[in-house]
Amino acid sequence: MTAVHPLPMPANRGVARVLVLLLAALAVALVLGHRIYRTAEIALAGGVISLVTSSGVRVVPDRQTVYFGLTTDTPLGLQMTPECTSAFLLVPLIVVAAVMIALRPRIARRVLFSLGVAALALVVVNQLRILTLVGLVNWLGIDQGYYLGHTLLGSMVSVIGGAAALVLFVWLATRGPKSERAA
Repeated sequence: MTAVHPLPMPANRGVARVLVLLLAALAVALVLGHRIYRTAEIALAGGVISLVTSSGVRVVPDRQTVYFGLTTDTPLGLQMTPECTSAFLLVPLIVVAAVMIALRPRIARRVLFSLGVAALALVVVNQLRILTLVGLVNWLGIDQGYYLGHTLLGSMVSVIGGAAALVLFVWLATRGPKSERAA
């Protein structure tokens, strides 16, 4: 005997349509309002950096910049540019989530949960990338530390972390309910 899922009720389709529209609006808002997102992201980075260093940290929100090493001979500022934000890594996941909900409204809750987990993972990965950069600059100096932290290790952290977030999103969104997995 095979379990058959009932078709979504019209009310569920209506909720799904609203969710799809909200997700589409969120994706557009991230693209158009990435400056606000970058400001929040760099403020978070300033807080995280201040937890691991005692050499002075200052965030300048208007410039999306965090300065660290302020009490040393070589202070440095890192500006969160559009290319370095996690916002543009989130947009494709949001779009895929909207499409998944549009095609299968009954998995909306699972898709939204997986989107939340993947979004959190991307933000954490980007903060780890920034911490890697700060640590290497403090350890190896500005020239070599920035090169290794931004170009080499920072890129590796972003690619591996982004791939892991994508796999996590797909895995969480597409696995069936516990009742189906046990069978």
